[in-house]
Amino acid sequence: MIWIMVGIMVGLLLLGFPLMVPLLSAALYVMLFELDFISTNRIVAQMVSGISSPVLAAVPLFILAADIMTKGRTANRLLDLVMSFFGHLRGGLPVTAAISCTLFGAVSGSTQATVVAIGGPLRPKLIKAGYKDSFTTALIINASDIALLIPPSIGMIVYGVVSRTSVRELFIAGILPGLLILLFFCVYTYIYSRLKQIPVQDRSTWSIRLQALRGALLPMGFPIIVVGGIYAGFFSPTEAAAVSVAYAFLLEVVIFRSLHIKEIWPIALSTGLITAVVFVLVASGQVFSYVVSAARIPRELIGPLIETLAGNPEMALIVIALAYFIGCMFVDPIVVILVLTPIFTPLVDATGLDPVHVGVIVTLQAAIGSATPPFGCDIFTAIAIFRRPYWDTIKGTPPFIFILLLSTAVLIAFPQISLFLPQLAFG
Repeated sequence: MIWIMVGIMVGLLLLGFPLMVPLLSAALYVMLFELDFISTNRIVAQMVSGISSPVLAAVPLFILAADIMTKGRTANRLLDLVMSFFGHLRGGLPVTAAISCTLFGAVSGSTQATVVAIGGPLRPKLIKAGYKDSFTTALIINASDIALLIPPSIGMIVYGVVSRTSVRELFIAGILPGLLILLFFCVYTYIYSRLKQIPVQDRSTWSIRLQALRGALLPMGFPIIVVGGIYAGFFSPTEAAAVSVAYAFLLEVVIFRSLHIKEIWPIALSTGLITAVVFVLVASGQVFSYVVSAARIPRELIGPLIETLAGNPEMALIVIALAYFIGCMFVDPIVVILVLTPIFTPLVDATGLDPVHVGVIVTLQAAIGSATPPFGCDIFTAIAIFRRPYWDTIKGTPPFIFILLLSTAVLIAFPQISLFLPQLAFG
């Protein structure tokens, strides 16, 4: 039964069907030919149940806020701030790119929006300064992946819903791992710049720095709203998302006047289309999860691993990370989270792993997969935005992927990096 399901999914994917079709087709096969006690009404109920979680309402709101800010001036103001303080250092431009991607990720929660918003204005400057195109593109793609760890994170929302883990705790848990990866990227770009003898930029005056700081004060309110509001208990993740949309509208339409109110409609339409895709995937994933659980497939697949790894949670986490990493290299990370999370839940429970820590590791693998050949979604975003061939886009990625895998190893070895802030905030 398992191999037939895998064959159905792989075959339909190779034939070019949308991702929801392989998920539902595999589930329908099990329902019709293996578990005839499951009615079609139950399947419909599971689809509705999959998208009925109140936490999922945060997804379209965060997407809308990110789209508004991408079209407006928020990214440029954050970029100017970082450039004024770090641009003159050795490796200052790539360090600026990494920090700016992290800051905009904390504002938008979207890797692809970060590629567009930060990569667009900064990539020509990096190339003009003497950095190779392959290095520049790979840096922007991979630094943008920090957006999946720094809250708000759509990947964490989906994982939290599927695994029934607190999204509030997941958001807080992603902060220190995201900053750790930023530190690793900054160190690497500094070493790269010194080895390649890239000239440094002129130092900004303090008047320019103060001007950039004033310009970025209001955009910096986004992470304060999301992280500070959730941390302090003022907002739920969904309420923080709603406030983010209102704040983005206020900044870009009323204060900065970078957008006309008429431009909000096409932005909202784009958000609606993306949200529809995400929700259809989540509903399909819920059906798939329900069917494989009813068929006891997780126990059949993971049973031997549970017996082998029950006393070794670190090795269990390595196995989980490896499975998600390989999956995200080929399939959209949201689909991988939807498919693998219910399968690995028995292993997480049996080994006593903290589900919040597991969620951080899983989200990090989704981030790595977004930038890893052959099918990382950020790679194709960069190809479309920068108009570069596939090979030119990916050939600079191996050092950054190594850094991300090293970060995974560090987080597995030292789980308190993920768990310190949630334990401090929520006890």
